[in-house]
Formats: sequence, C-alpha cells, structure tokens
Amino acid sequence: MPTRISWEVRDESPVTLVRLAGALDLGTMRAVHTVLDRCLTAQPDALVVDLSEIEVADRLALSVFAAAARRAADWPDVPLVLCAPPTEVATWLAETTACRVVPVRQDCAEATAMANAAASPRLRVRLEPVAGACRRARELVTDACGRWNIPELIGPASLVLTELVGNVVRHAGTPMQVTVTLRRPYLQVAVTDGSRVAARATTGQDLRAEGGRGLLLVRELTQCWGSSPAGDGKVVWAMLPAN
Repeated sequence: MPTRISWEVRDESPVTLVRLAGALDLGTMRAVHTVLDRCLTAQPDALVVDLSEIEVADRLALSVFAAAARRAADWPDVPLVLCAPPTEVATWLAETTACRVVPVRQDCAEATAMANAAASPRLRVRLEPVAGACRRARELVTDACGRWNIPELIGPASLVLTELVGNVVRHAGTPMQVTVTLRRPYLQVAVTDGSRVAARATTGQDLRAEGGRGLLLVRELTQCWGSSPAGDGKVVWAMLPAN
C-alpha cells in the first residue's frame, strides 16, 4: 500500500514554517523536496521544518533535508532549521550527514529564533509593471548598498536589476517582487513575476529573438544567474561578487 505524507505551510513572516505529517520514505521524499524547494524559491528570511508528526520508514529519506539545505545555502540563501523530531528520528538525524548541514532544535520556538539569527540582511519591494519600475528598483539597490557599505556595487547591481525588471515590464506584464540580499561574498538580486516563461539569454544562433540580449549583460556582470519556477510564475536571480 503506498505511503502518504502531508504538509502545512504557514507564512509567519519573516519565517516560513512547514509542518510535515505522515510517513517519510524513498517514495515520499520527492514530494517533501518539492514543497521545500517551493518555499525556498519564495525567499523567506528563514525556513523552519516541524518534524513532530512524521514517521521515518527509511532513514535514507532523511537526506532530503540535507539536499534542501545545500540548495538553500547557494541560492536563495535561506537558513533551514529542523525542529521537534521524534526521539528515534532525532537519533537517526544525528547519525547522518543531515545534521552536519541542517541544525536540529527541540521545539519550533528555539528553531525559529535560531533561523532568525542566521538570516541574511534582505530588502524587498513590490512593483507594478510600469515604466517607473526600473527606477524604483535602482533606488532599492542604492539604499541596500548604502546600508551595507558596498557602494562599489551600486552601478553593476543597478544595471542587472534594470534588465531583470525591464524584462518583466516588457514581456511578463505582471506585478513583481524585487529582493536584494547580502550574503558575503555575494550580493544577490532577484525578481519574481507572474509569468511561467523562463528567462533565457539569446545565443549566436538566435539573433532574431525579440528578447534575451540584455540577459547576456546580466551574465557578464554576475557570478551566476538563473531562472526558477516560483508558484504560478518564476523568479530570475543573479549573484554579484561583494568582497
């Protein structure tokens, strides 16, 4: 008989809480990975996973939490903390690589406090797809770089965000959320919109494409960039060196 697992996601800003219930095994770990990935893509300040109601049918399935934490540490830099595991699960976590990557706390309050303390400085703004959106995004970058004492990044980060926001205005035409995060040695910028069409840079074989050339500039100015599904839309993100 197939095992089942369920989850409840609560946005308790600035922390997102995920409560898992049911059997975690090699069959259900994919669903858990998917829900954690969706939560991370929404870029909360921190993510806490409540394990109090799970049963681990296969201890190898616990690797899903280590995988999610490694993904979060790269981008979008969201601390992930596990909490309230049953006694046997806590023992298994301590014996696996998961605990080397993901901290575990006895209750949600302690986990939330730890996650908040580990969160990186982050600024957000919601924008409409209008001509002034690019200017407002540049103002956000200027504010962030001033607060975090990295004035040398105002120019390149403004260019990158102008292109990302401009793409939403020109092509997606939906409201967007712009996020700027400092996680040394990188400054991360991200734009979430309501279009599921992935952002792609043009190549030499696609010179007649209507868009994407500006993303070549993004590629040149950043350490890395990407486009990921986010809810009913997508998030386009980029990382600039901030030494």
